Amino acid sequence: MSNIKLTTSTFPKRLNKFISDSGYCSRRSADKLIEDGRVTINDVVPELGTKVLEGDIVKVDGFDVAPIKGDKSDRVYIAYNKPIGITCTTESHVRGNIIDAIGHKKRIFPIGRLDKDSEGLILLTSDGDIVNKILRAENGHDKEYIVTVDKPISERFVDRMARGVPIIGTITNPCIVKPVSRFVFTIILNQGLNRQIRRMCEYLDYEVVKLKRSRIMKIELDNLAPGQWRDLTESEMAEINSAVKSSSKTAVNTAQPKNVRNINAGTNHASVKLKSASKEHKPRIYQYTPPAKDSAEHGSDVEKPKNDNWPYNSVKPKK
Repeated sequence: MSNIKLTTSTFPKRLNKFISDSGYCSRRSADKLIEDGRVTINDVVPELGTKVLEGDIVKVDGFDVAPIKGDKSDRVYIAYNKPIGITCTTESHVRGNIIDAIGHKKRIFPIGRLDKDSEGLILLTSDGDIVNKILRAENGHDKEYIVTVDKPISERFVDRMARGVPIIGTITNPCIVKPVSRFVFTIILNQGLNRQIRRMCEYLDYEVVKLKRSRIMKIELDNLAPGQWRDLTESEMAEINSAVKSSSKTAVNTAQPKNVRNINAGTNHASVKLKSASKEHKPRIYQYTPPAKDSAEHGSDVEKPKNDNWPYNSVKPKK
């Protein structure tokens, strides 16, 4: 019997929640897996709405889905500087998808999206159950962008952008717009309509040449180069937790990210010092380098995994 702690949610638990709690995918994606007949409970194909009992064995495509740890300490939350040309999708068949670009060892999901032709900050997590809560929390919280357009910025343009313009059947919320140079401005939004900034500019006869997201709430790119990522700091995690507090479901954990927790292990610093500690110990920056494509041609002894996208906390059953 596994000694892994189950979530604080009691059994019986809805099947889609059990799967999302495991970190495999969001509840919506879990519903699709169930509808497609790819999920079993004790080797029986269930229906939508089926509940999982304690001790039940849940599988997706024949792989056991392990329960989440009670404190979600095995979850990751990262900030990534998405380069232009990367698509914010988990679909492995899409060339240039964000999951392959990052190459994280755990199964992660983008929180929201950035257009393929845009760049900048995007958050990703392995906590499938928290994605929609963070997306809801982001609406009403600042997201800052640096925008370059195709012609000189006028006072009228700045004023109209700030007051709101009609796009896709609604008027955009008032926002903060500040000119930076003749062709560049910053804009701070608290909503996330599809291609919002590009559509706003188009309405005013401007075309976006370059668009970069520099900040989400208080989480900033800092010194991340395009293609690099880092774990969120404790103060950033605390802000996300505060933002999703209004949700009736379990909020994201506020445990220190592993790199920060290891640095401060064994100390008795008061909580008021954590913010300064996070500044002193900057999170490590990572960048994925894909393996050489010709390794197979040279008879590499390393066997390629049969399913690169399989969740990190799931177990393939023994034959």
